[in-house]
Amino acid sequence: MKTRTSKTLGAAAGIAAIVASLPLAITANVPLAITANADDPTPVTTPANPIPDLQGPGCDAFRAAQPNWKDFNSKPIGTVLASIPDISTFNSLVSGQANPAVNIVDVLNNGPYVVFAPTNDAFAAMAPGLDAIKADPAALYKLDYYHVFLGLLGVDDLHGQRPTQQGAEIKVTGKGGDLKVNDTAKVICGAIQAANARIYIIDTVLDPAQGPEPITPTGTSSTTATTTTTTSTSTLAPPPPPAGDQHMPAAAPAG
Repeated sequence: MKTRTSKTLGAAAGIAAIVASLPLAITANVPLAITANADDPTPVTTPANPIPDLQGPGCDAFRAAQPNWKDFNSKPIGTVLASIPDISTFNSLVSGQANPAVNIVDVLNNGPYVVFAPTNDAFAAMAPGLDAIKADPAALYKLDYYHVFLGLLGVDDLHGQRPTQQGAEIKVTGKGGDLKVNDTAKVICGAIQAANARIYIIDTVLDPAQGPEPITPTGTSSTTATTTTTTSTSTLAPPPPPAGDQHMPAAAPAG
């Protein structure tokens, strides 16, 4: 009787010892696997997309004047526009310097946008008509927003016709370093890459009255797309100025 009881107790004790050892074995194995992975010296990195090179007949001069132009990639467009001396007039028109009532930098900084920035020489050709625009907030808003549209497009994808933030449409022809806007303005250098925008320096100030004829929507889907675009524009831009002649003052005669 005592022998049988001793055998039973011995078997139970053996089973209990085996069961008790299982969690220890499992626990001992888990940290080893985790430690091996945690101590792996191989870093995991995601390669950054390269910044495309600039294209256009004036890009060599731009690179020479802005040797660190690739650093613009991490900066908001308002900072980039203020950093390029050749477009300082345009920067003054969009940043409230020309007229404190018109400052769209906060809007631009919430891109994505494509921005066409005329050179200082292009604005000088408008004198004295530019002074009249500066003094009229509605006219200045119209001028500023006609040089902007939604998107992030490189030099090979910019061609086509689309509405600007002003409402009137704009047309770009060509590819690469040979681009024209509304058949009149030539792209001097682009696409300068800001954090939230692509900037194209152009040699002529754009006039919405000289833009292309609007693309007439056909069918329900096209009408819906046009309505969506209009809603986006009105959200980001101020109310359009009163209806009237949209021509900007003509450039002063040479001489």
